[in-house]
Amino acid sequence: MNHSPIATMFDSISPKYDALNHLLSLNIDKVWRRKTAKAVAKSHPLSILDLATGTADLAIELARRNPQAHIIGMDFSEKMLEIGKEKVAKYGLESQIDLQPGDAAALPFMDNSFDAVTVAFGVRNFEHLDKGLSEICRVLKPGGQAFILEFSMPESFPVKQLYQLYFKHILPRIGRAVSKDPAAYAYLPASVERFPKLEAFLNLLSQYGLHGGSAKSLSFGIAMLYNAKR
Repeated sequence: MNHSPIATMFDSISPKYDALNHLLSLNIDKVWRRKTAKAVAKSHPLSILDLATGTADLAIELARRNPQAHIIGMDFSEKMLEIGKEKVAKYGLESQIDLQPGDAAALPFMDNSFDAVTVAFGVRNFEHLDKGLSEICRVLKPGGQAFILEFSMPESFPVKQLYQLYFKHILPRIGRAVSKDPAAYAYLPASVERFPKLEAFLNLLSQYGLHGGSAKSLSFGIAMLYNAKR
């Protein structure tokens, strides 16, 4: 498949992506994924599509919390998927999790295919957010739910000030030093700042057919778990 510059960037950092994620978030990203998988499990889905699955961390957590579900994980970075497949095999989940390359803007699935669609820290990387959200709605069954876990910018003092200091200055330096990619961890804070704010994103979900949206603040607003239904 054709590679966008963002996909190429993720390919380049894939060998150290997991370690850096856990280091830079102080392992809180694991807690956020567990909360997401737990929220998904409440509806007992039989079919889940995990977009921007990366190295399959959320897909694996979804499998643990939803043993009845078949999970397809999709990502535009084939290098990330290679690492994900190794992890899926390590945990003996090959029969439950299927990882495949793909573009969120043009999903290769029929309408009404999934009970749930999840995206963890990936929707802000959609090259065409409108098409991605429209596709999520299209492949969801009527009544199916979308769960979107994404970084946010805290608003309360002093969390906002401390977070901005860490996110804009400290995190990029650590990421650059470890990953050896000068652009990757400068891209992260920039992409979070560009992402629509809470109400704007909920309105966007509704605009593309995902209604009744709600948002749960995680870790003082550092991340948000959005939930909406087709």
